[in-house]
Amino acid sequence: MPSYFPNSTQQVRKTLLCILYSVVLSLLLSFQPKWGFWAHRHINRLAVYRLPIDMQYFYKKQIDFITENAVNPDRRRYAIVGEAERHFIDLDVYGDSALAILPLYWNQAKEKFGEDSLRRHGIVPWYVQTAVFQLTEAMRDRSPSRILRLSADLGHYVADANVPLHTTRNYNGQLTGQEGIHAFWESRIPERYAEGYEMWLGSAEYVESPAQAVWGAVAKAHAACDSVLRIEKELSEEFKPDRKYTFVERNRVLVRTYSDEFTARYATRLDGQVERQMRSSVQLVSDLWYTCWVNAGQPDLKALAGFKFDEVEKAKEAADQRSWLQRLLRIRPEADDAPMEN
Repeated sequence: MPSYFPNSTQQVRKTLLCILYSVVLSLLLSFQPKWGFWAHRHINRLAVYRLPIDMQYFYKKQIDFITENAVNPDRRRYAIVGEAERHFIDLDVYGDSALAILPLYWNQAKEKFGEDSLRRHGIVPWYVQTAVFQLTEAMRDRSPSRILRLSADLGHYVADANVPLHTTRNYNGQLTGQEGIHAFWESRIPERYAEGYEMWLGSAEYVESPAQAVWGAVAKAHAACDSVLRIEKELSEEFKPDRKYTFVERNRVLVRTYSDEFTARYATRLDGQVERQMRSSVQLVSDLWYTCWVNAGQPDLKALAGFKFDEVEKAKEAADQRSWLQRLLRIRPEADDAPMEN
Protein backbone atom coordinates (compact mmCIF):
# COMPACT_ATOMS: atom_id res chain seq x y z
CA MET A 1 0.00 0.00 0.00
CA PRO A 2 1.59 3.32 -1.01
CA SER A 3 2.46 5.88 1.65
CA TYR A 4 1.50 9.51 1.17
CA PHE A 5 3.78 10.75 3.92
CA PRO A 6 7.50 11.55 3.76
CA ASN A 7 9.55 8.54 4.83
CA SER A 8 12.57 10.34 6.31
CA THR A 9 13.52 13.30 8.44
CA GLN A 10 15.25 14.81 5.44
CA GLN A 11 12.09 14.59 3.35
CA VAL A 12 10.04 16.13 6.16
CA ARG A 13 12.49 19.02 6.41
CA LYS A 14 12.48 19.48 2.62
CA THR A 15 8.68 19.52 2.53
CA LEU A 16 8.46 22.03 5.36
CA LEU A 17 11.04 24.25 3.70
CA CYS A 18 9.06 24.21 0.46
CA ILE A 19 5.92 25.26 2.31
CA LEU A 20 7.80 27.92 4.25
CA TYR A 21 9.39 29.19 1.04
CA SER A 22 5.99 29.63 -0.60
CA VAL A 23 4.53 31.41 2.43
CA VAL A 24 7.44 33.79 2.98
CA LEU A 25 7.87 34.56 -0.71
CA SER A 26 4.17 35.42 -0.86
CA LEU A 27 4.62 37.79 2.07
CA LEU A 28 7.67 39.42 0.50
CA LEU A 29 5.82 39.98 -2.75
CA SER A 30 2.97 41.60 -0.85
CA PHE A 31 5.27 44.31 0.57
CA GLN A 32 5.43 47.64 -1.26
CA PRO A 33 8.97 48.92 -0.62
CA LYS A 34 10.75 51.61 -2.59
CA TRP A 35 8.74 52.90 -5.59
CA GLY A 36 6.33 50.04 -5.01
CA PHE A 37 6.32 46.90 -7.12
CA TRP A 38 3.75 48.30 -9.54
CA ALA A 39 5.69 51.51 -10.12
CA HIS A 40 9.05 49.79 -10.63
CA ARG A 41 7.53 47.51 -13.24
CA HIS A 42 5.78 50.45 -14.90
CA ILE A 43 9.01 52.49 -15.10
CA ASN A 44 11.01 49.67 -16.67
CA ARG A 45 8.26 48.91 -19.16
CA LEU A 46 7.90 52.52 -20.29
CA ALA A 47 11.68 52.89 -20.62
CA VAL A 48 11.73 50.19 -23.31
CA TYR A 49 9.63 52.33 -25.65
CA ARG A 50 12.21 55.16 -25.68
CA LEU A 51 14.94 52.94 -27.12
CA PRO A 52 16.05 53.14 -30.77
CA ILE A 53 14.80 50.53 -33.24
CA ASP A 54 18.08 48.60 -33.17
CA MET A 55 17.61 47.98 -29.44
CA GLN A 56 13.86 47.53 -29.46
CA TYR A 57 14.01 44.31 -31.46
CA PHE A 58 15.51 42.71 -28.38
CA TYR A 59 14.01 44.75 -25.56
CA LYS A 60 10.41 44.63 -26.80
CA LYS A 61 10.65 40.89 -27.33
CA GLN A 62 11.83 40.58 -23.71
CA ILE A 63 9.69 43.33 -22.24
CA ASP A 64 7.77 41.02 -19.94
CA PHE A 65 10.98 39.76 -18.33
CA ILE A 66 12.37 43.29 -17.88
CA THR A 67 9.04 44.40 -16.42
CA GLU A 68 8.46 41.51 -14.03
CA ASN A 69 12.06 41.36 -12.83
CA ALA A 70 12.23 45.08 -12.10
CA VAL A 71 11.47 44.17 -8.47
CA ASN A 72 14.24 41.60 -8.00
CA PRO A 73 16.54 43.97 -6.07
CA ASP A 74 13.75 44.58 -3.55
CA ARG A 75 13.25 40.84 -3.17
CA ARG A 76 16.98 40.37 -2.60
CA ARG A 77 17.37 43.20 -0.13
CA TYR A 78 15.67 41.23 2.65
CA ALA A 79 18.05 38.31 2.26
CA ILE A 80 21.39 39.35 0.75
CA VAL A 81 24.02 41.14 2.82
CA GLY A 82 25.02 44.36 1.06
CA GLU A 83 21.86 44.67 -1.05
CA ALA A 84 19.82 47.12 1.03
CA GLU A 85 22.49 49.83 0.88
CA ARG A 86 22.27 49.95 -2.92
CA HIS A 87 18.80 51.53 -2.80
CA PHE A 88 19.39 54.82 -0.95
CA ILE A 89 21.80 57.43 0.34
CA ASP A 90 21.34 59.45 3.56
CA LEU A 91 22.65 62.79 2.34
CA ASP A 92 21.71 64.60 5.55
CA VAL A 93 24.29 62.50 7.42
CA TYR A 94 26.96 64.44 5.54
CA GLY A 95 25.53 67.88 6.36
CA ASP A 96 24.13 70.68 4.23
CA SER A 97 27.08 70.55 1.84
CA ALA A 98 26.76 66.80 1.18
CA LEU A 99 26.43 67.17 -2.58
CA ALA A 100 29.54 69.32 -2.68
CA ILE A 101 31.79 67.13 -0.53
CA LEU A 102 30.77 63.63 -1.64
CA PRO A 103 33.05 62.41 -4.47
CA LEU A 104 31.50 61.50 -7.79
CA TYR A 105 33.24 58.13 -7.94
CA TRP A 106 33.39 55.19 -5.54
CA ASN A 107 37.16 54.83 -5.16
CA GLN A 108 37.60 58.47 -4.20
CA ALA A 109 34.65 58.25 -1.81
CA LYS A 110 36.18 55.20 -0.08
CA GLU A 111 39.46 57.02 0.38
CA LYS A 112 37.73 60.05 1.86
CA PHE A 113 35.06 58.51 4.10
CA GLY A 114 35.85 54.81 4.45
CA GLU A 115 33.87 51.96 2.92
CA ASP A 116 32.02 50.85 6.05
CA SER A 117 30.70 54.34 6.74
CA LEU A 118 29.60 54.84 3.15
CA ARG A 119 27.75 51.53 3.01
CA ARG A 120 26.05 52.23 6.33
CA HIS A 121 24.48 55.40 4.90
CA GLY A 122 23.67 54.13 1.42
CA ILE A 123 25.53 53.94 -1.89
CA VAL A 124 22.88 54.19 -4.63
CA PRO A 125 24.61 56.86 -6.80
CA TRP A 126 27.84 54.88 -6.81
CA TYR A 127 26.19 51.52 -7.32
CA VAL A 128 24.27 52.77 -10.36
CA GLN A 129 27.67 53.42 -11.92
CA THR A 130 28.68 49.84 -11.15
CA ALA A 131 25.48 48.56 -12.74
CA VAL A 132 26.15 50.67 -15.85
CA PHE A 133 29.63 49.17 -16.14
CA GLN A 134 28.28 45.63 -15.73
CA LEU A 135 25.53 46.12 -18.32
CA THR A 136 28.02 47.59 -20.81
CA GLU A 137 30.22 44.51 -20.40
CA ALA A 138 27.24 42.18 -20.81
CA MET A 139 26.33 43.93 -24.07
CA ARG A 140 29.92 43.79 -25.26
CA ASP A 141 29.89 40.05 -24.57
CA ARG A 142 26.47 39.71 -26.24
CA SER A 143 25.15 37.71 -23.32
CA PRO A 144 21.34 37.95 -23.50
CA SER A 145 20.67 36.52 -20.03
CA ARG A 146 23.07 38.98 -18.38
CA ILE A 147 21.74 41.87 -20.47
CA LEU A 148 18.20 41.13 -19.33
CA ARG A 149 18.97 40.69 -15.65
CA LEU A 150 21.27 43.70 -15.47
CA SER A 151 18.87 45.92 -17.44
CA ALA A 152 16.06 45.05 -15.02
CA ASP A 153 18.32 45.69 -12.01
CA LEU A 154 19.74 48.95 -13.36
CA GLY A 155 16.21 50.22 -13.96
CA HIS A 156 15.36 49.51 -10.34
CA TYR A 157 18.36 51.31 -8.83
CA VAL A 158 17.95 54.34 -11.10
CA ALA A 159 14.28 54.62 -10.13
CA ASP A 160 15.20 54.44 -6.44
CA ALA A 161 17.71 57.25 -6.90
CA ASN A 162 14.80 59.45 -8.04
CA VAL A 163 12.74 58.98 -4.86
CA PRO A 164 13.07 61.93 -2.44
CA LEU A 165 12.74 59.81 0.72
CA HIS A 166 15.66 57.64 -0.43
CA THR A 167 17.98 60.56 0.22
CA THR A 168 17.33 61.14 3.93
CA ARG A 169 17.62 59.36 7.27
CA ASN A 170 13.97 60.26 7.82
CA TYR A 171 13.05 57.86 5.04
CA ASN A 172 9.66 56.89 6.47
CA GLY A 173 8.87 59.98 8.50
CA GLN A 174 9.89 58.04 11.61
CA LEU A 175 11.86 61.00 12.96
CA THR A 176 8.94 63.42 12.60
CA GLY A 177 5.95 61.30 13.58
CA GLN A 178 4.95 60.68 9.95
CA GLU A 179 5.38 56.91 9.76
CA GLY A 180 3.96 55.45 6.57
CA ILE A 181 4.70 58.41 4.32
CA HIS A 182 7.25 56.40 2.33
CA ALA A 183 4.75 53.92 0.88
CA PHE A 184 2.17 56.71 0.65
CA TRP A 185 4.31 58.82 -1.67
CA GLU A 186 5.81 56.11 -3.84
CA SER A 187 3.12 53.42 -3.88
CA ARG A 188 -0.38 54.70 -3.12
CA ILE A 189 -0.16 57.90 -5.17
CA PRO A 190 1.34 56.44 -8.38
CA GLU A 191 -0.87 53.35 -8.19
CA ARG A 192 -3.89 55.64 -7.98
CA TYR A 193 -2.95 58.36 -10.47
CA ALA A 194 -0.13 57.18 -12.76
CA GLU A 195 -2.47 56.10 -15.55
CA GLY A 196 -3.16 59.79 -16.10
CA TYR A 197 0.49 60.87 -16.11
CA GLU A 198 2.01 62.22 -19.33
CA MET A 199 4.92 59.83 -19.85
CA TRP A 200 5.89 60.34 -23.49
CA LEU A 201 9.46 61.63 -23.38
CA GLY A 202 10.79 61.14 -26.89
CA SER A 203 13.77 58.99 -27.82
CA ALA A 204 16.54 57.93 -25.45
CA GLU A 205 19.65 60.10 -25.46
CA TYR A 206 23.32 59.31 -24.89
CA VAL A 207 24.67 60.24 -21.46
CA GLU A 208 28.22 61.58 -21.54
CA SER A 209 28.74 61.05 -17.81
CA PRO A 210 26.53 58.46 -16.07
CA ALA A 211 28.13 59.48 -12.77
CA GLN A 212 27.04 63.10 -13.14
CA ALA A 213 23.62 62.02 -14.40
CA VAL A 214 22.81 59.84 -11.40
CA TRP A 215 24.15 62.39 -8.93
CA GLY A 216 21.99 64.99 -10.66
CA ALA A 217 18.97 62.73 -10.15
CA VAL A 218 19.83 62.30 -6.47
CA ALA A 219 20.23 66.06 -6.03
CA LYS A 220 16.85 66.73 -7.66
CA ALA A 221 15.16 64.09 -5.51
CA HIS A 222 16.75 65.43 -2.33
CA ALA A 223 15.55 68.95 -3.12
CA ALA A 224 11.98 67.61 -3.03
CA CYS A 225 12.33 66.00 0.42
CA ASP A 226 11.23 69.08 2.33
CA SER A 227 7.92 69.44 0.48
CA VAL A 228 7.19 65.69 0.72
CA LEU A 229 7.30 65.86 4.52
CA ARG A 230 6.09 69.43 5.06
CA ILE A 231 2.93 69.15 2.97
CA GLU A 232 1.90 65.90 4.65
CA LYS A 233 2.42 67.53 8.05
CA GLU A 234 0.36 70.60 7.09
CA LEU A 235 -2.51 68.52 5.71
CA SER A 236 -2.51 66.31 8.80
CA GLU A 237 -3.36 69.36 10.89
CA GLU A 238 -6.47 69.90 8.73
CA PHE A 239 -7.72 66.30 8.91
CA LYS A 240 -9.03 64.42 11.91
CA PRO A 241 -7.67 60.85 12.11
CA ASP A 242 -10.96 59.29 11.00
CA ARG A 243 -10.81 61.38 7.79
CA LYS A 244 -7.07 61.03 7.23
CA TYR A 245 -7.02 57.23 7.35
CA THR A 246 -9.12 54.35 6.12
CA PHE A 247 -8.82 50.57 6.17
CA VAL A 248 -8.40 48.39 3.09
CA GLU A 249 -7.86 44.69 2.58
CA ARG A 250 -4.47 43.66 1.21
CA ASN A 251 -3.68 39.97 0.83
CA ARG A 252 -6.59 39.10 3.12
CA VAL A 253 -5.29 41.38 5.84
CA LEU A 254 -7.02 44.60 6.92
CA VAL A 255 -4.45 47.41 6.90
CA ARG A 256 -4.64 51.11 7.64
CA THR A 257 -3.85 53.46 4.80
CA TYR A 258 -4.43 57.08 3.84
CA SER A 259 -7.99 57.91 2.82
CA ASP A 260 -8.93 58.75 -0.75
CA GLU A 261 -9.71 62.32 0.29
CA PHE A 262 -6.36 62.83 1.99
CA THR A 263 -4.52 61.18 -0.89
CA ALA A 264 -6.21 63.44 -3.44
CA ARG A 265 -5.45 66.59 -1.43
CA TYR A 266 -1.83 65.56 -0.92
CA ALA A 267 -1.30 64.75 -4.60
CA THR A 268 -2.80 68.13 -5.55
CA ARG A 269 -0.59 70.01 -3.10
CA LEU A 270 2.49 68.20 -4.43
CA ASP A 271 1.62 69.74 -7.82
CA GLY A 272 2.77 66.89 -10.04
CA GLN A 273 5.88 66.02 -8.05
CA VAL A 274 5.37 62.24 -8.16
CA GLU A 275 4.71 62.41 -11.90
CA ARG A 276 7.88 64.46 -12.45
CA GLN A 277 10.02 62.01 -10.50
CA MET A 278 8.52 59.06 -12.35
CA ARG A 279 9.20 60.76 -15.67
CA SER A 280 12.78 61.43 -14.59
CA SER A 281 13.12 57.75 -13.68
CA VAL A 282 11.86 56.52 -17.05
CA GLN A 283 14.10 58.98 -18.88
CA LEU A 284 17.30 58.12 -17.04
CA VAL A 285 16.69 54.36 -17.15
CA SER A 286 16.30 54.33 -20.93
CA ASP A 287 19.12 56.85 -21.44
CA LEU A 288 21.52 54.65 -19.46
CA TRP A 289 20.45 51.45 -21.26
CA TYR A 290 21.11 53.25 -24.54
CA THR A 291 24.44 54.60 -23.28
CA CYS A 292 25.58 51.11 -22.29
CA TRP A 293 24.71 49.85 -25.77
CA VAL A 294 26.62 52.65 -27.49
CA ASN A 295 29.65 52.24 -25.23
CA ALA A 296 29.62 48.50 -25.92
CA GLY A 297 30.04 49.22 -29.64
CA GLN A 298 26.35 49.00 -30.58
CA PRO A 299 26.23 45.20 -30.79
CA ASP A 300 23.58 43.64 -33.00
CA LEU A 301 20.80 42.89 -30.53
CA LYS A 302 18.49 41.72 -33.31
CA ALA A 303 20.39 38.44 -33.34
CA LEU A 304 19.50 37.98 -29.66
CA ALA A 305 15.82 38.83 -30.00
CA GLY A 306 14.73 35.20 -30.06
CA PHE A 307 16.56 34.34 -26.86
CA LYS A 308 14.72 32.16 -24.34
CA PHE A 309 15.95 31.05 -20.96
CA ASP A 310 16.79 27.36 -21.20
CA GLU A 311 16.16 24.84 -18.47
CA VAL A 312 19.59 25.47 -16.96
CA GLU A 313 18.91 29.20 -16.74
CA LYS A 314 15.45 28.61 -15.30
CA ALA A 315 16.90 26.25 -12.72
CA LYS A 316 19.49 28.88 -11.78
CA GLU A 317 16.76 31.50 -11.42
CA ALA A 318 14.80 29.21 -9.09
CA ALA A 319 17.98 28.37 -7.15
CA ASP A 320 18.73 32.08 -6.72
CA GLN A 321 15.30 32.71 -5.24
CA ARG A 322 15.67 29.75 -2.89
CA SER A 323 19.06 31.06 -1.86
CA TRP A 324 17.62 34.52 -1.08
CA LEU A 325 14.99 32.92 1.11
CA GLN A 326 17.44 30.62 2.88
CA ARG A 327 19.65 33.56 3.72
CA LEU A 328 16.63 35.50 4.92
CA LEU A 329 15.74 32.67 7.28
CA ARG A 330 19.40 32.12 8.30
CA ILE A 331 19.24 28.50 7.22
CA ARG A 332 22.78 28.85 5.92
CA PRO A 333 25.55 31.40 6.65
CA GLU A 334 25.40 34.77 4.90
CA ALA A 335 27.59 35.18 1.84
CA ASP A 336 30.22 37.88 1.77
CA ASP A 337 29.27 40.90 -0.29
CA ALA A 338 31.29 41.27 -3.47
CA PRO A 339 33.47 44.39 -3.74
CA MET A 340 32.15 47.23 -5.86
CA GLU A 341 33.77 47.97 -9.18
CA ASN A 342 34.05 51.27 -11.05
